[in-house]
Amino acid sequence: MACGQQEIQSQQKIAKKQAGQKKKQGHDQKATAKATLIYTCTVCRTQMPDPKTFKQHFESKRPKSLLSPELTDVQA
Repeated sequence: MACGQQEIQSQQKIAKKQAGQKKKQGHDQKATAKATLIYTCTVCRTQMPDPKTFKQHFESKRPKSLLSPELTDVQA
């Protein structure tokens, strides 16, 4: 009977240890946010997450500059 109880306690101890490690790791929000910023303005180096936002930025901040080829077919 002792072996069964020891096995249960061992499993609980392992589960508690794994839960503590998951909490310790946490979630890196900065890295996730940085990975979503794909488009970069060639003039001011501002990063944007999608082509629609990038085109809006380009049209409002750089009206005299030539539109980037990747933005010509994007609907704003």
